[in-house]
Amino acid sequence: MTQIPTESRVTADSEFESPAASPAASPAPKNALDGYFRISARGSSIGNEIRGGLTTFMAMAYILLLNPIILSGADVTGVHLNPTQVTTATALAAAVTTILLGVVGNAPLAAAAGLSVSNTLAAVMAPHVTWAQAMGLCVIYGLMIVLMVVSGLRQMIMNGIPLALKHAITIGIGLFIALIGLVNAGFVTRIPDAAHSDAPVQLGSIGNLTGWPVLIFCVTLLSIFILQVRKVRGAILIGIAIGTLLSLALQAVLNLPASTWGLSVPKWPGNPIAAPNFGLFGHVDLLGAFGSHAMGALSAGFAVFSLVLAGFFDAMATIIGLGTEAGLADKQGRMPGLSKALFVDGAGGAIGGIAGASGQTVFIESATGVGDGARTGLSSVVTGAVFAFMLFFTPLAGMVPGQVAAAALVVIGSMMLSQARHIEWADREIAIPAFLTIALMPFTYSITAGVGAGVISYVAIKAGNGKWREPGVLMWGLSIVFVVFFALHPIKDWLGIH
Repeated sequence: MTQIPTESRVTADSEFESPAASPAASPAPKNALDGYFRISARGSSIGNEIRGGLTTFMAMAYILLLNPIILSGADVTGVHLNPTQVTTATALAAAVTTILLGVVGNAPLAAAAGLSVSNTLAAVMAPHVTWAQAMGLCVIYGLMIVLMVVSGLRQMIMNGIPLALKHAITIGIGLFIALIGLVNAGFVTRIPDAAHSDAPVQLGSIGNLTGWPVLIFCVTLLSIFILQVRKVRGAILIGIAIGTLLSLALQAVLNLPASTWGLSVPKWPGNPIAAPNFGLFGHVDLLGAFGSHAMGALSAGFAVFSLVLAGFFDAMATIIGLGTEAGLADKQGRMPGLSKALFVDGAGGAIGGIAGASGQTVFIESATGVGDGARTGLSSVVTGAVFAFMLFFTPLAGMVPGQVAAAALVVIGSMMLSQARHIEWADREIAIPAFLTIALMPFTYSITAGVGAGVISYVAIKAGNGKWREPGVLMWGLSIVFVVFFALHPIKDWLGIH
């Protein structure tokens, strides 16, 4: 994708319009579809949007395989979980939320079951509550985020974060995406318990690159980079297609064990059609967890607080990062009119709870579609439509190996680092919070932790330098919330909550 200079990346449509934008600069819509999604106004085309939507789906299709593995193993009572039910719920919730993001929010964003939410449900809540009660907590946290959007608080927070920290968030997400890609590909692996080394990670699985899938990752990565340098349109989608075809050929010739590839084995499924099972739909007990003897009102309250905080700031940071990369932000890093997309993202928690898939959130893999030219909600409609299609063809989701999708994430990570040029690194008041934001996202594997570290350090440094009024009430309030977030475990210990 050819990068659009920041100074000229101001859209003229009313929803994402910069205060300085000139309506006269908007080209006339070519048809009703163009007019609704403002495709021409954002310098895109229907072809770009379709390609971007397909690219996003291919990068996040793994959720159809991973979420059922996480949730099906949860130790819950009240309902029997099986992979088919969870797969159907995952595809349904992703399709509905992503299409709504496109139609209502007109943003190139896709949503699906948040892994942080799913892991929390499986590991923390599930042993203490029924599945219907766990889904009730998802609905509650989603409704709370919706309330924040309706009240204007969420957009106030997004607009209140200093511009330098917004750029740092974009960079941090870029590094986080790249690390996720490298780990998913097996190019970087964790050293178990660091028993024989002080290093927490290493190259490959034994200190060297091993296995055919890693080679496929490298070939796909270099293919995309070369296509980008040659300014080929759809470089990421083409690269994913090349990697997938190579993987299919390799698997057909060598018949590698399924464990070699991980979740997705590149081969044609014997029967690509699978009937959906809506057995989990509507299993919701809204307030049951608060009256549960195993969990209790206080524990349920802390669980909702954790889900709201993670869902709120993970999505906020992702939207800021992708909105900046897509040119939907003005020169102050603000995205006016994004409240509709924020509303749908918040509603995703409730949608996921009702569907039985856990809370939905904007996926960081949306960056792959943005990197391939997506600029409007039409790309999200395409992504959501493919998720809906997968309700009946879920076996096809496993054809794209994770190593191929991982290459696209690394490419996007490299592109998002260009925002570093906008940070005044010589100003330590800004450079230190920016550094902490950037570093802690990949190093803690948490977007929320990176945002929290940046906010707290920004306020603390300003106050320590005698400028305690400068951050403003909003940033001071955020810093207090993040202090509670970082101290949540000792607070729970102090209150005797387990």
